[in-house]
Amino acid sequence: MAQPISKDDVAHVARLARLALSDDELEQYTSQLAGVLRHAADIEALDIEGVEATAHPFPLVNVLREDLPTPSLDRDEVLAQAPDVDQDRFRIPRILGEAP
Repeated sequence: MAQPISKDDVAHVARLARLALSDDELEQYTSQLAGVLRHAADIEALDIEGVEATAHPFPLVNVLREDLPTPSLDRDEVLAQAPDVDQDRFRIPRILGEAP
């Protein structure tokens, strides 16, 4: 990094963002922003030539089971276990006073 960030730089950015910062806040944010910029400079200095870009440090594989068709339940058997049935459908109480 060519030069460290100054309080004036932070005050200028705060004005652009329409933030009113006290002198203590300017001091605090100047120090914090300088630390962030130093870290960014450290990362920028790394030699990453030939390093493949990744989204995750470990290889991920799909762990889902294979989707195979299987026979479904018998409609009459399921309806026979229902508490209330109307015309081959489950019958449930009205919800929130809806009309039939």
